[in-house]
Amino acid sequence: MVRRDKSNYIIQSVAHALDVLEEFRGDMDELGVTELSKKLKLHKNNVFRILATLQSRNYIEQNRSNDNYRLGIKCLELGQTFIRQRGLLKQAKPILQELAEKTGETSYISILRGNEVVYLDSVETSSTVRVISRVGLHMPVHATAAGKALIAFESDEELLKRFSGEVPGYTKGTKTRSEDLMKDIAAVRTLGYATDLEEFEEGLRCIGGPVRDYTRKVVGAISVSGPAHRLADEKIAQQVGPEVERAARALSARLGFRE
Repeated sequence: MVRRDKSNYIIQSVAHALDVLEEFRGDMDELGVTELSKKLKLHKNNVFRILATLQSRNYIEQNRSNDNYRLGIKCLELGQTFIRQRGLLKQAKPILQELAEKTGETSYISILRGNEVVYLDSVETSSTVRVISRVGLHMPVHATAAGKALIAFESDEELLKRFSGEVPGYTKGTKTRSEDLMKDIAAVRTLGYATDLEEFEEGLRCIGGPVRDYTRKVVGAISVSGPAHRLADEKIAQQVGPEVERAARALSARLGFRE
């Protein structure tokens, strides 16, 4: 049987729609019609029609305050399906459940996208006082425990590149100087877990550990979040931090990582 060149079957309009979707990556959270038209060298009317089609299927949504566009919930759903099929979420679920039981706090599994953490799944604590679920949220790497865990094994050169621009502050505890962030991340390699001590939100503390697969690459982070009054320094050091570290190692082992 003669194999035909599949390039002969490419539908140009579908290819253009995928080109539009792929522009929303890295730091490009929102884009306008004119900007997309220039980047893709497509007529503005074509770009608008593509965006309207994608929006009708929830792959794109519009920010009504400035008329720019951003990725829609359908993209997250597809991403979650992909991760689930690859095994990360499936392998993580029982470990998240055990971690939530042992620490008494909500546990999460997350991945890295550019300079943001994307929370994919969680197991909530049974406590009546709990944090709002982060599932589906994109949060800054430098101000979250999961984020620090996700970049813990990057080279110093890669880390300095991440922190070369303006690093925004969210609370009085946010670390915005590259030297302070580098110290925090170096500590992850020693302790096995990272901390967010009210660095993104006042009154909220988080602890996160890096998850690695058989290639030794960090592919995710396991973390717990809870009110600061329940996560004192001593409790983090003696109980919660080691539990998160053990959970991250357990999930890494399930994904084929060997010390």
